[in-house]
This record gives sequence, C-alpha cells and structure tokens, in this order.
Amino acid sequence: MDFDYREAMKLSNQLCFPLYAASRSVMNLYTPYLRPLGLTYTQYIVFLVLWEKDGLTVGEICERLMLDNGTLTPLLKKMQAAGYIERRRSENDDRVVVVTLTDAGRDLQKKAKDVPGKMAGCLSLTPEKAKTLYALLYELLENQKQNKENNEK
Repeated sequence: MDFDYREAMKLSNQLCFPLYAASRSVMNLYTPYLRPLGLTYTQYIVFLVLWEKDGLTVGEICERLMLDNGTLTPLLKKMQAAGYIERRRSENDDRVVVVTLTDAGRDLQKKAKDVPGKMAGCLSLTPEKAKTLYALLYELLENQKQNKENNEK
C-alpha cells in the first residue's frame, strides 16, 4: 500500500495543531486574571521563575522557560521599566546579566497568589487527567531537548 500524503496532510492528523490550539486556549484563560495585575502571560511565567528563585541570570531564565534571549530581553526591559525587576551585570563576568526582583516585584506575588487556583477551576480535567497530560507534555519536551542536543553533536 502506498503512502497517502493527502491523508497525512489533513489538519485532523497533525499532532502540532491540538498542541498549538490548546496552548493558545489555556494562555488566553489567564488574561482576565493577569490583566488587572498589568501582566502578560509571558511576564507571569518569568515572575513564577523569579519567585521560585531570585537572582537568576538571563541565560538561566531562558533555559527554564525554553525561550531565546531575543524574546526574553525586551520583556525584561519592560518589567524593569515597570519597577518589578533589576538587571545588573555580573561582578564575575560582564557578559552575564543577573535579574533580581525589586520590592514591588516580590509584592506582586501576593497579588497574584490566587491565579493558580482560579486557573485550576477553568480547566475541565480531572486531577488524574491533568497529571497525565502534564507528564506527557514534559516527556515530549524532554524528548525534543534530547533530539536537539543529539543533532548539535
């Protein structure tokens, strides 16, 4: 039997589409909770990383969020202009920029404390299905990371 490219080219047979659509849908669910805080989704996930561990380098934040420097730097500049973070050159290496929260950035965590609970109520998944989805997505991400590393060798 010959490969049917027409079947393979149907949107309904692409794994990328439900991943893309679900990602956009979930990110949009955050908007009504983040807008009153003056945050975008991407700024929020940067804060999540910094609230977990302050004083990270730009490279460390990029790695944690799987973002490139070109995406993260303008975002950090806006967050600095808003008074939430400080960016300083490392004392050990001028090429390295360290990001630290200001008092306003730390205080924002208290204002955002209800966001995870509100979001959990928006997703119509049982806790078991949510855990399964989480595990599968991180497995996919880890596989892609390994493939990238193998291809770079």
